[in-house]
Amino acid sequence: MTERQLLHTVARFYHLQVDYQDGLSRPRHAPVEAVLRVLQALGAPLARLDDLRDAYRQRRLALWQRLIEPVTVVWNGQPLRLKVRVAAHLAQTPCHYRVDCEDGATLAGELPDERVCARASKAVEGSDYVIRRLLGSQPIPLGYHRLYLRIGALEAESYLISAPLHAYRAEYHQAKRWGLFCPLYALRSGRSWGVGDFSDLDEFCAFTAEHGGHAVATLPMLASFLDEPFNPSPYAPVSRLFWNELFLDVERIPELERSAEAKNIMSSGFASEIQRLTHLPLVDYRALAALKRRVLEALARSLADDASARSDDFDRFVAAHPSVRDYAAFRAKTEREQRSWLHWTAPNRAGTLQPDDFDAGAQRYHLYVQWQCAEQTEALRGRARARGTALYLDFPLGVNRDGYDVWREPGQFALSMSGGAPPDDLFLSGQNWGFPPLHPEQIRRQGYRYYIDCLRHHMGAGSMLRIDHIMGLHRAYWIPEGFAATEGVYVHYRAAEFYAVLNLESHRHQVEIVGENLGTVPYYVGTAMARHGIYGMHVAQFGVHADPHGALDEIPAPVVASLNTHDTATFMGFWQAEDVDDRVALGLLAAEPAADERRHRAAQREALIAFLRARDCLDDDASAAAVLRGWLTYMARQPDEFLQINLEDLWLEPAPQNVPGTWRERPNWQRRARYSLEEIRGMKSLSSFLRALSDMRARIS
Repeated sequence: MTERQLLHTVARFYHLQVDYQDGLSRPRHAPVEAVLRVLQALGAPLARLDDLRDAYRQRRLALWQRLIEPVTVVWNGQPLRLKVRVAAHLAQTPCHYRVDCEDGATLAGELPDERVCARASKAVEGSDYVIRRLLGSQPIPLGYHRLYLRIGALEAESYLISAPLHAYRAEYHQAKRWGLFCPLYALRSGRSWGVGDFSDLDEFCAFTAEHGGHAVATLPMLASFLDEPFNPSPYAPVSRLFWNELFLDVERIPELERSAEAKNIMSSGFASEIQRLTHLPLVDYRALAALKRRVLEALARSLADDASARSDDFDRFVAAHPSVRDYAAFRAKTEREQRSWLHWTAPNRAGTLQPDDFDAGAQRYHLYVQWQCAEQTEALRGRARARGTALYLDFPLGVNRDGYDVWREPGQFALSMSGGAPPDDLFLSGQNWGFPPLHPEQIRRQGYRYYIDCLRHHMGAGSMLRIDHIMGLHRAYWIPEGFAATEGVYVHYRAAEFYAVLNLESHRHQVEIVGENLGTVPYYVGTAMARHGIYGMHVAQFGVHADPHGALDEIPAPVVASLNTHDTATFMGFWQAEDVDDRVALGLLAAEPAADERRHRAAQREALIAFLRARDCLDDDASAAAVLRGWLTYMARQPDEFLQINLEDLWLEPAPQNVPGTWRERPNWQRRARYSLEEIRGMKSLSSFLRALSDMRARIS
C-alpha cells in the first residue's frame, strides 16, 4: 500500500471519514496532519507518518483479537445474536454465556453457531482467525445488563442493552397536536425577578393549554457560568446533569417565610434594582444572578440553622444524589479560582478536591439550589401533565470545556479536539463550536453511563425531548486544536448503541423524541430515525420557492413542523429580508449577492401570497400579519404530527434570539420577549387566532 492508502486504512480502522463532501457539495480531503492528530486522540500509536505501518498492524491485530464488542445491542427483547472473532482452532469450540440482568436475574446457557463465515477467515500476524455468528434462544428482557462469554479458555464481557426498536410515542386519539415556543430567559411577568423562571414557564404552559395547545417548547435550562468564567449560552452549559438556578422562583421556596436575613436583603432597595434590570431590553445575567444569589444563600443558611422536616428532606436529597455534592464542590472551587479547571493544580485538575480547596458556604449554596431546582421542575412537569401539556425540552449536543462534566469525566471527551461543522452556504469558513466531542470508544467502555445520566436528567422533567444535532449520534466533525474549521475530520460513532439507550430511556420515562435533522444531513440519519420512530423537524422557512404553484415544500411525516427556529430569522425578519441585511452587516455577504438574495426574497414573498390565496388561507389583505396567519393556517391544516409556533412571531417580532456564528457581534441569548405574560393574556386577537388554529388541528383525522 502507498502511504496515503495506508493512512486511509488506519483511519477506517478507527472509524474516521477522511474524504467527504461539505455542505457546499464540494469534495474535502482532510490534511494529513489533522488526520494524524485525530488518530492520536483516538489512541492510535502514531507520532509521525513513519509509524503508519506499525499502527496498521497493531490495530488490525487488536480488532481480530477482540472477542466481542464492548457494547452489545438486542432489539425488542429478542434473543442474543452475536458476531465473535476467534482464533481458527476455536472455530468449533462451544460458546457459553451468562447474562447478569439489572434486576438481579441471571440467564445462562450455550450459544450455538448460526453459521461460520469461511470467507471471513484471516491470517493476521501469523495466526488464523475466523468470525462466528452465534444465535441464542432465550429472550433478553429490556434493560441494561452485563454479558459474559467463554469459548474454551477465552473469556470476554460486554455491556448488553436490550431496548425497544422504536422510541416512545404518546397515543393521541383526538386532535393533531400543536404547541408554542419561547426561551425561558425571554419570558417575563409582573412577579418574576428580571428573567423568566419556572413559575413563568408554568404559566406559559397554562396559557397554551387553555387555548388547546399540547406542548410548550423552550431552550436548554441547564446550569451556566454566570460569573467567571462567563458564558450564558444555553448550548454551552456547565453540565448536562444539573439545572440553572437562575430560573428558580425564589418566592415559591418555603424557607423565604422563615428567613429574616432574606427578607432584610429584599427590603433594602432590592425591589427597585430588580425593576431596573427587568426593564432593560436585554437580560443582564451577571447582575441578576448576583442579586438572586444573595437571597438564595440566605435561604440556604436559614435551612442549615433549622432542624426541621425540610432540612431532613434536603439531607435525603443530597444522600440520594451523591453527584450533586461533587458538582457543588466543583462550582465552589471554580468560584474561588475565578478561572477554568484546566488551570488548577494537578490534583484538582485530576478530579480530587479536599474540603479546604473551596468555601463550604459556596458548596452549600449549590447543593441547596439544585435541591430547589429538582423540586420546582418536578412540580412543573406534574402540573403540565395534569393539563395535558407536554414540556418539550432541548438536549444540547455539547457541554462547556471549562465545566463540571468535562472535569469529572475527562476520559469521556476528546480534550484536544473541538466539535464543529465543515463549510456550508451560511458558514463558508466552517464552524468551530469550542466544546470537546465525546470519545467514541471511551463512552462504550463505560457503557454510555454519562450519556444515560444526562438523558435521565432531562427526561425526568420533560415529556418531549429534542436531540440537538441528531447527526451527532452517527458522526461528529472533529477539529484538532490549532487547525481551521475547514480542516476537520469526521469521526463515526456506533449509532445503534446511542439509539438503544435513547429508546430505552424514552419508554421508561414516557418521553417522545424529536431529532434536530436540519442542514446537511447524510441519508442514513433519516433512515435510522424512521427505523427507530423518532420525529424529525421541518422548518417551512427553508422550503419557500419563487414558484406560485409550488411555493412551499410538502411537510414530510412524522415531524415537528415550524416556520423557523431559534437559530433562524423570525417570520418578520424573513419577510423583510432582515437576515440578508444582517449577513451584509456581519461581512458574510457582499453587496451584489445580497442584492440577488433580496430580489429572490421578493419573488418568494409574491409566490407565497399567491400560493396561500389559492388555498383559501389568505384574502386580499397581504400585510405581514395576514400572511403570517395565512401561513400558519395552511400548516395547521396539514397532517403533520406536531405544529410548533414561535410565540414571538404572533406579534411580528423582527429580531432573532440567536445569530449563529456570532458572539460579541450580536446579543445572543439575551433578548427579552417584547410583551409580558400578563400582556399576552390580554391580546384578544392572538387568543382568537390560537383557538381557531386549535379547532383546525382538531378537525384533521
